[in-house]
Amino acid sequence: MRRFAVAAVLGLLLSAAPSFAQAPAAPAAPPVQAPAPAPQVPFPAGAKYAFINIQRIANESGEGRAATARVQALNQQKLTELNERNKAVQANQLKLEQGGSVLSDAARLQLEREIERQSVDIQRFTEDAQAEVQALQAQLQADFQQRLSPVIQRVAQERNLEMLFSVADSGIVWANPGLDLTNDVIQAFDTGAGAPAAGAPPAAPAPAAPQP
Repeated sequence: MRRFAVAAVLGLLLSAAPSFAQAPAAPAAPPVQAPAPAPQVPFPAGAKYAFINIQRIANESGEGRAATARVQALNQQKLTELNERNKAVQANQLKLEQGGSVLSDAARLQLEREIERQSVDIQRFTEDAQAEVQALQAQLQADFQQRLSPVIQRVAQERNLEMLFSVADSGIVWANPGLDLTNDVIQAFDTGAGAPAAGAPPAAPAPAAPQP
C-alpha cells in the first residue's frame, strides 16, 4: 500500500474555559447549525498532493459540533452554579453593610466569617470549574483526533496521494481550490467512517506538524 504523510495538527477550537468572573451568566447559545457546504471544485486529475482545513472539519462535522455543544453545556452549567454562589455572598455583604449598628458584635463577626468562607468557596469552585471544562476539552479533542485520523487516511488513500497537508499549518500561500479535500473528509466523517470497528484497536493519531 502506498505510504503517505499527513501533515496535520488538530485544530479543534472549542469554547475556551471562561474566567468565571463574578458576572451574570450568558444566555444559552442557540443550537449550532452546519453551514451550507461550499461548491466543490473538481479534483485535478493525477494530483499527488492535497490539503484539508481541520478547523472547518471541527466546525462543520457532526462530531465537532457535538463536542462544541458538550463544552458549551458544561460551561453554562458552571456559570449558573457560580452565579448562585455569588448571589449568596452578595446578599450577606448587603446585610453586613445595611446592618450598621443594629448587628451585635457577635452577629457581625459571624457574618464576616460567613462571607469570608463563601468567598474562599467561590475561589475554589472557580478553579475546579475551569479544570473540569479544560479536562473535558482535552478529552474531546483527543477523541476527535482519534476518530478523524482514519478518515483522513482513508480519503488520502482513495485519492492515491503522496502527501496531505493541513492548510492552517503548512505555510501554503496559494493552492488550486480543487486540491481542497475538506468536504470529502467531512462527508466521510459524518457517514460514520470515523467510528472504530468493534474490538478494533484505537487508530494512531496523525503526526503533528512541527511547531515554528
